[in-house]
Amino acid sequence: MRESLQFRLAGALVACACALGAAPAAGQGSYSPYDESASTALARYVRTLVSNPSDFQSLIGAGKAALELGDAQAAAGFFARADDANPHSPLPQAGMGAVSVANGNAQGALPYFKRAQQLGASLATIGCDLGLAYDLLGKQAVAQTDYRAALNGPDADEARRRLALSLAISGDKEGALAALAPLTAQRDVAAGRVRAFVMALTGDTNGAMAAADAAMPGSWARVAPFLQRLPTLQAGQKAAAVNLGLFPDSNQTAYAYNAAPARNYPASSPTVTSSVTTDRLAGVDELLRQPVAPAAQPSWQPARQPTQIAYSAPVTRQQQAAQQSTPQKLWLQLASGSNAAALPSQFARIKSRDRDLFDGITGYVAESPDRARLVIGPFRNASDADTFAADLETVSVNAFKWTNSPTDQIVPLGTE
Repeated sequence: MRESLQFRLAGALVACACALGAAPAAGQGSYSPYDESASTALARYVRTLVSNPSDFQSLIGAGKAALELGDAQAAAGFFARADDANPHSPLPQAGMGAVSVANGNAQGALPYFKRAQQLGASLATIGCDLGLAYDLLGKQAVAQTDYRAALNGPDADEARRRLALSLAISGDKEGALAALAPLTAQRDVAAGRVRAFVMALTGDTNGAMAAADAAMPGSWARVAPFLQRLPTLQAGQKAAAVNLGLFPDSNQTAYAYNAAPARNYPASSPTVTSSVTTDRLAGVDELLRQPVAPAAQPSWQPARQPTQIAYSAPVTRQQQAAQQSTPQKLWLQLASGSNAAALPSQFARIKSRDRDLFDGITGYVAESPDRARLVIGPFRNASDADTFAADLETVSVNAFKWTNSPTDQIVPLGTE
C-alpha cells in the first residue's frame, strides 16, 4: 500500500509540475499588461476592486491571475462578478470555461466556451483552454485544431506546449517535437519537461527518463514508474495526467499538488493576502512521507476543493449586517432583465421545452439593485450545477453559474 501511494502521488505531482512548469511571471500577457508575477498582479487588481468592485478589467485580470496561481474557486468568483458587470462580453464566459477545465470538468466547460463564441470570442483567444477540454474528452484531432488557432493568440506558448502533448497522445512523436521546437530553441524551462512527456507518451521510456533528468536533475528515479505507465492510459486520462496532474489508479485519483506545502507571497497592500501552491514539484519528499491515501473518486475527473486565497477588505457594520441576510449559494441563471414580473411566464416557456427535465425544479427570482434574475437551484457544488447546465444545453437552454451576493433578495416565482 505504501509503495502504491508513493507511485500515485509522485506521478501526479511530477505530471502537474511538468505541465505547468513555466513560471507564472513568464506568462503575464495572459492576465496583466505589466511585467509582474501573477501574485503581484492579483494583489494590484484586488486593491482596485476594494474601491471599485465592478471594475470589469480588474475582475477579469484577477480571475486570470487567480487561475494562474491555482485557485480555481477564487477565479470563478471573479469571473462571475465580471459577468454581472458586463454580461455582453465573452471574457467572463471564457474564464468560467477555463475554470471548469482546470477542475477537470471538460464536459461542463463546453457550454461556457460556446457562449463565449456566441458573444464574439475567437478561437485564437479561447483555443488553448477549449483544446484542453477536448483533449480531456479524448478528442485529440479537435483539440489540435483549437491549439493551432491559439498559436495566434495571447496564450501561444502554452498552446504550443499543449499541442505537443496532444500530438504525442495521438502517437505523432515527430510532430510533437516539431511543435515544441520553437520553445526548446528559446530554452523554455517548461518545454524540457513537456519533452519528457512526449517521449513517454510515444513509448520511448528511456528517452523520457533522460529528458526528465535533464529538465529536473536527479528526478529520474522518482518519475520512472510514472513515465513507464503513462503510455498504458486511455487518451483522455493521458491528457489529464500530463496537463492537470491527475493520475488514475484503481478508481482513485491522486491530487498531489493539493498536499504540497503552500508558498506565501507578500501582498502589495496590507488588505490583501494570498497563500497559494505554485511549485508542485517542491516538497515531493515530504509528500511521499505522508501515509494517508487519497480519497476514492468515481472517475479520474476531480472533485477537489481548490487552494483558497483569502482577500480581506474593510467591511462596515452596515455591510456586516447585510451579509447576514442572504446566505451565498450557487445557482444556475436562465434569464435576467429589469422587469421581474415577466420572469414567471419566461420560466413557463423554458419549462415547456422539456417538462420531464424540469420536473420538480422550482424557479426563483433573485433581485439585485440593477436587475432581476431567473435562477434555479441552489446547487450543492459546481459539478452538480455544470451537470444540469449540460442537460439544459441539450434542449437549447443556456444556463450559467451564478453566486448571489449577501444583499440579493431571492424568492420563489409567484407563478409556476
